[in-house]
Amino acid sequence: MPSRIPPALSMALLILALGVVFAAPASAQQPDALVPQSVLLDAPNEAPPGFSVTPRQARRTVERLDKVRSELAHHPKGQVYVQLPMYGDYRGQYEVTFIDASGDGEVVADVFVDGHTGRVTEVWTGPQAGTLLARGLEPSVGRSLNKLYIWLPLAVLFLLPFVDPRRPFRLVHLDLLVLLSFGVSQLYFNKGEIDVSVPLVYPPLLYLLARVLLAGFRPRERGEPLMPYAKAPWLIVGLGLLVAFRIALNIVDSNVIDVGYASVVGADRIMHGLPLYVLNDIHGDTYGPVNYLSYIPFVALLPWDGSWGAVVPAHAAAITFDLLVVGGLVQLGRRMRAGAQGTLLGLAFAWAWAAYPFSVFALQSNTNDALVAALLVGALLAISSPSGRGLLIGLGTAAKFAPLALAPLFATGLGDERRLRAWPAFGTALVAVCLGSVVLLLPDGGWGEFYDTTIGFQLGRTSPFSLWGMHSSLDWLQAVGKVGAASLVVLVAFVPRRRDLRQVAALAAGVLIALQIVTPHWFYFYLVWIGPPILVAVLGAYRGPARVEATPVAPPDPVWEFSSSHKVAVKAFH
Repeated sequence: MPSRIPPALSMALLILALGVVFAAPASAQQPDALVPQSVLLDAPNEAPPGFSVTPRQARRTVERLDKVRSELAHHPKGQVYVQLPMYGDYRGQYEVTFIDASGDGEVVADVFVDGHTGRVTEVWTGPQAGTLLARGLEPSVGRSLNKLYIWLPLAVLFLLPFVDPRRPFRLVHLDLLVLLSFGVSQLYFNKGEIDVSVPLVYPPLLYLLARVLLAGFRPRERGEPLMPYAKAPWLIVGLGLLVAFRIALNIVDSNVIDVGYASVVGADRIMHGLPLYVLNDIHGDTYGPVNYLSYIPFVALLPWDGSWGAVVPAHAAAITFDLLVVGGLVQLGRRMRAGAQGTLLGLAFAWAWAAYPFSVFALQSNTNDALVAALLVGALLAISSPSGRGLLIGLGTAAKFAPLALAPLFATGLGDERRLRAWPAFGTALVAVCLGSVVLLLPDGGWGEFYDTTIGFQLGRTSPFSLWGMHSSLDWLQAVGKVGAASLVVLVAFVPRRRDLRQVAALAAGVLIALQIVTPHWFYFYLVWIGPPILVAVLGAYRGPARVEATPVAPPDPVWEFSSSHKVAVKAFH
């Protein structure tokens, strides 16, 4: 019998419904840019207002740099563009960009020159030339979360309820430490040392893959308490304080990166009747339609001023998606176990999420990744309803595409239904959501243009944030990994034949981790996708011995027996 839709999931569906309602074109027209672009200067001898140096002088200064000349020697057909950057802290500077026109438009060098003094402020070559995030721009991603006095206390809080000093070698200790170990990679990333940060991502991903697959295929309960000392009242108060801290930190000191900004711009374009999916060089329209529709209520309620300043709707959306995950995890614990044990388990899930530094990292950057996490948690909550979980996996697919890999797993669900009846209901809901949302926003170029701007772009992009993007010699290993990931996607639809909710979460985490390992682009925000199912798989294994109340036992009644030797009655107790 289909399960009742939980409050957190109802809120998510309400947001999407409001997005469709508010999607009616408004009368005002907005600029036709998807995200703000740098201003290309076409008058080389005229200094912009407030500048003392002309574009030509800035270019000549850059071309005399030894580092740039060395790069240009290997790219003789390079083109040069002098622009005014309209992002970050680069206002008041020139950006001189050299692009190799003979290949796929690779950025050879990217140099910044102060528009007042003519001094070169930054020089970027190699993979960092074309990727801002690879330059160690610590303040621009995560903001104050990168400070050790915030990151380390969160890490301690993440571990604290689950630590048992009497059992230092508990598996849960190792699992949680591995989840935190991505911070070592992040430390090098913040310094711009991606040749170190990228390889450090894969050992913990491989460990987590093995861990969740073991939990999914060979589940084992552990007869020890999950939290040896933490009590429910403490967790409730602490969780409230953690959530309040996350929201306050977001409001006081966070920024909106291109992911959140593009989501707001897309929602605004839909509301003003402008086409969303158009071939362009910015690719702010690379996500699925549900992503942009889910932002419309926030743009409608908190109007956007059209600039990349305080993008309030992006903050509101990120906070809302995060709260949906917290509420959904509490409900998930109660779904897995009855009574007080279920409430305590749900609080443990929510606590771990709220204290996990990388969930805060995504919130601090106001990305859309928590939307995927919320929909995945909702799909786990709706596991007993084929159409319900089909709807939620469909929403996730129509938001960021990757959740489609979970379709075979969730089509089977717990395996306690007849597949011939469950699969059609699941598939119908999934296809209806995906096709319906795309048709609603289909561009003039049809399905081909939609594919080129979204999935096609994602599959064809290159990135320095993966081993495969950094080392083309490993293409063969990536191909082997893709075959393994595809095999896993199919396998979990059939094996194990019967599974509980924890196993489904573990296998879902395994599928997503396998995809992340072989993807050409990886970033720390993707930990938000796998965080909830990993926590369910790892923490859900612990079930301490049941506490049985002592029942007083009455003394036995005396029984009279006769001794065969003395023929006398003696009193004995049996």
